[in-house]
Amino acid sequence: MDEKEALTREFEEHRPHLRAVAYRMLGSSAEADDAVQETWVRYARTDTSDVENLAGWLTTVVSRVCLNVLRARTTRREEPLDPHVPDPVVAPAAGGLDPEQEIVLADSVGLALLVILESLGPAERVAFVLHDMFSVPFDAIAPVVDRTPEATRQLASRARRRVEGRAPSPGRDPAREREVVDAFFAAARDGDLGALVAVLDPDVVLRSDRGVLAGSVVLRGPDAVARQAAMFAATDRVLRPVRVNGAPGVVVLVGGRSVSVMEFTVAEGRIVAIDALADPERIGRLALP
Repeated sequence: MDEKEALTREFEEHRPHLRAVAYRMLGSSAEADDAVQETWVRYARTDTSDVENLAGWLTTVVSRVCLNVLRARTTRREEPLDPHVPDPVVAPAAGGLDPEQEIVLADSVGLALLVILESLGPAERVAFVLHDMFSVPFDAIAPVVDRTPEATRQLASRARRRVEGRAPSPGRDPAREREVVDAFFAAARDGDLGALVAVLDPDVVLRSDRGVLAGSVVLRGPDAVARQAAMFAATDRVLRPVRVNGAPGVVVLVGGRSVSVMEFTVAEGRIVAIDALADPERIGRLALP
């Protein structure tokens, strides 16, 4: 085995973990792949023979790459953007993900949580993801965000307060969650607003990302979400049950063409969030089952 082949093989062992880190930081599958590729380029050009913890070294590199991407996004934003739904990871309703997807979605990183992460500042997001999701100590995170360990701790603490209550609860029941989603669509098809409201949390939020041209919407409250759901009474819409980021979801088809992907966050038997991606360009890039 030559040196380049050995380097490649060693890096590939860490690729799933690096992609999981990058996906949580960026919320974009394409950008996560680019960040991992940039990490490989830096790794291949660097003498790491003295590195005792290669996994930690690579995590630091990919985190710095992601931080640069997040800062570049902030620089480009002159005005507030419409609600952005991150790239979903879609899998069959029954059956497993491939091993790399399983690592990316460990701890059920739902779209609702990723949307909240989008509201964090770049350094806050990096500190929170590394510490709270990957248990990286603050001493190791501090050089990445160019802060002292104590200042880095404060970054993560601020982010945690923003995220609190959005993380998936332990002991989830996927079968029960699917029943709630099925009840939602059954009521929508029947035009039963009362039954729709019954499965919606009083603070339910629906985020629909339709892309740059069509614009995006956010609806809050059971009445507004129930009225929007009435569109599923249309006979030309076909719903294909899937799992989206580990949560119950559907792919919506019209005329055999996928037009949207929806993820449902369920808590205590009610839907608390619906995140829908309906951007034709991004839908076309997804690997849908």
